[in-house]
Amino acid sequence: MSFVLVVNIRIKPGSEQAFMSRLVENASAARKEPGCRQFDVLVDPKDGTKVMLYEVYDDEKAFEAHQQTPHFKKYVAEAVPLLASRERQVFTKAEVRR
Repeated sequence: MSFVLVVNIRIKPGSEQAFMSRLVENASAARKEPGCRQFDVLVDPKDGTKVMLYEVYDDEKAFEAHQQTPHFKKYVAEAVPLLASRERQVFTKAEVRR
């Protein structure tokens, strides 16, 4: 089963542009990792300080490998201080047949 991470983010007002540039850099690099299947960045159209990340990895080991990458460490160091809040939820993706 896939390892799925949903992250609900609230950016500090006035930091949206700085945060998003760092987030896009991290997401773009993550999508190239062999264990990353999906990395979506969703922004609330009515409130640019609300962002949701939807990340799908092969398994928890692939996510752990992602956390060890230079681009992720840079993101944490530079982007996380721009946040008012961050809530992470972990899911497993159920296999559904068509």
